[in-house]
This record gives sequence, C-alpha cells and structure tokens, in this order.
Amino acid sequence: MTEADTLEIAREAILVMLQVAGPMMLLSLVVGITISLFQAMTQLQEQTLTFAPKIIIMSVALFVLLPFMLSSITSFTERLMDRIVSLG
Repeated sequence: MTEADTLEIAREAILVMLQVAGPMMLLSLVVGITISLFQAMTQLQEQTLTFAPKIIIMSVALFVLLPFMLSSITSFTERLMDRIVSLG
C-alpha cells in the first residue's frame, strides 16, 4: 500500500463521515437557531426549553435517516474490505 492509497482511504473516510453526520448536525443547528430566536423574541430564557424539541426532532431524524446512514457506512466498509483483499 502506497502513501497515495492511504490518503485516498482517509479522504474517503472523511467524506463518508460528513455524509453520515452532516444531516443530523445541520438539523440540530437549524432547530437550535429557531429555538434561540423564539427565546429572544419572547424573552423566555429557560435553559431546558432547548432540550426537549432537539431530542424529539433528532430522534425522528435519526429514525428517518438511519437507512441512508447504514447504506453509506456499509458501502464504504465493503470498498475498504475489497481493497484489503486486493492487497493480499
């Protein structure tokens, strides 16, 4: 395995990580900003107000996005295992 192969695998792993974690992080950011704007407009500064909506929305998003996440990780793992087999 050359240096270029190692860099290619690392680049591919980072892209898969962004594909898997990106939608959940983006959704969490949108929900957090929305709740913050609501708190700023109503001057309601309750710290626990942010947790319940985020937990509910993140759970629903995880349920919806889990097949996509699983297929991304599975395809990456299969490609990685194929490379390992081709080396030996």
